[in-house]
Amino acid sequence: MKATFMYGAGDVRVETIPAPSLIEATDAVIRTVRSCVCGSDLHPYHSMEASEQGSPMGHEVMGVVEEVGAAVTSLRPGDLVISSFTYQDNTCEFCREGFHVSCLHGGFFGGQGIGLQAEFVRVPLADGTLVAVRAADGSAVDETGNGSEELLASLLSLSDVYLTGYHAATMGQVGPGQTVTVIGDGAVGLSAVLASRQLGADRIILMGRHASRTDLGREFGATDVVAERGEEGIELVRDLTGGHGSHVVLEAVGHRPAYEQAAGVVRAGGTISRVGVPQYREAPIGGSLFLNNITLTGGTAPVRRYLESATAQVVAGEINPGRVFDVAMPLTQAPAAYAAMDRREALKVMLVP
Repeated sequence: MKATFMYGAGDVRVETIPAPSLIEATDAVIRTVRSCVCGSDLHPYHSMEASEQGSPMGHEVMGVVEEVGAAVTSLRPGDLVISSFTYQDNTCEFCREGFHVSCLHGGFFGGQGIGLQAEFVRVPLADGTLVAVRAADGSAVDETGNGSEELLASLLSLSDVYLTGYHAATMGQVGPGQTVTVIGDGAVGLSAVLASRQLGADRIILMGRHASRTDLGREFGATDVVAERGEEGIELVRDLTGGHGSHVVLEAVGHRPAYEQAAGVVRAGGTISRVGVPQYREAPIGGSLFLNNITLTGGTAPVRRYLESATAQVVAGEINPGRVFDVAMPLTQAPAAYAAMDRREALKVMLVP
């Protein structure tokens, strides 16, 4: 089968490797229907040290169940399923508390020897990791999305990007009557805009400077767009909020300037929720944050926590987060997909086996 590996910064290759098979009784093997490149994949694309042994890439996938282990009870061959970007048993104490990324028996795709930018995938702990896609009447949705490419895109977005944005908004306790500022116009930032609208925010300020992306942000629910960065951007957000700042700031970038911008636009008593993977070792948490009773929250999204309810919303047509996919390429062109996203020629690339 074909699978994507990274051998160093800028060095992405699609190689032929043996197809996976069941190892544990709790495994499933799925045939990929769609996978994609994530903005977080660009971090190693910029910085990974060269290696003779490639790292398997990809942590977002939807597919069709080909085979299940003897202990798998919730899935059957032929099911169209979505995977979270982590695998988990969905039964340990942390899973029960809604923090599946800390599962006592789980792990992460893409760095544990299982990359999801591949034609076939072995999924550990399949009952706790995969969610079958069903229509409202309980009938199966097939691998064409019942004929809807738009539906497939939105379902795939639930594997990470939309539910990461949703997690940012949830941890920030976004709700009616609030002003929310979203920092970052990538796919996660745009997803955070859509999630904030779903949760009832009155005003949503999107900080981003790429017009094609911020235009989609407006369609997702942003009421204002601020293209400026740094102190100028902070002052503009302050002006828009009567000088007080935002009740909630959702930081979807992961670089220290974005964090500092979040600290600059949050109001007294407000909340900063971070889901951009931090690319810095240190950042201020005292000073004005302490003085003004700012809550700092967020973290790695426990996608499985939200996956079933979000799948139902997508199938019902209540949300269409898959609009963040603006380019589709064959899996064999994965190196070009990484390059296109790195050059900002694409917002998010879907890979088709």
